[in-house]
Amino acid sequence: MAIARKRSGWLASAGLASLAAMVMGAGGCNRRTIEIGSEPGGALVRLNDVEVGRTPLEVDFTYYGVYDVRLSADGYMPLATSAEAVAPWYEYPGPDLVTSMTRTHVVLKWNFVMVPLPSEKANMESELVERAKTMRAGEAQTAPVPASQEPAPGK
Repeated sequence: MAIARKRSGWLASAGLASLAAMVMGAGGCNRRTIEIGSEPGGALVRLNDVEVGRTPLEVDFTYYGVYDVRLSADGYMPLATSAEAVAPWYEYPGPDLVTSMTRTHVVLKWNFVMVPLPSEKANMESELVERAKTMRAGEAQTAPVPASQEPAPGK
């Protein structure tokens, strides 16, 4: 009878261990996403010096913490700031042991407001572009040399 108890105890332990392994192996697929928006829409976004796309966009991330954020859009001042991805309470050590076995999707929402360029600066930029186009067109065409500057025959 002692042998039967040892065998059934071992089988119960093995069954419990395999059940625990299945629960841990069937753990959830945790996903972390940052939704980034801007005013105006369509701004180019760089997170930690990596271009991630144009707003509005959704970016997956792995680590919580502070991110360097840069936005640029035509007609607006470039925006360089930082934003923090704060972990929800269930992602802290302890509760995360339970939530890692379930499917979770953490969504953080960041929105940035960009400042329009002063109209004076915008006009200066457009004037500069126009002058560059004019100069480029002038280089493409060779202007005729005035007769007064032509070399004399025989020299």
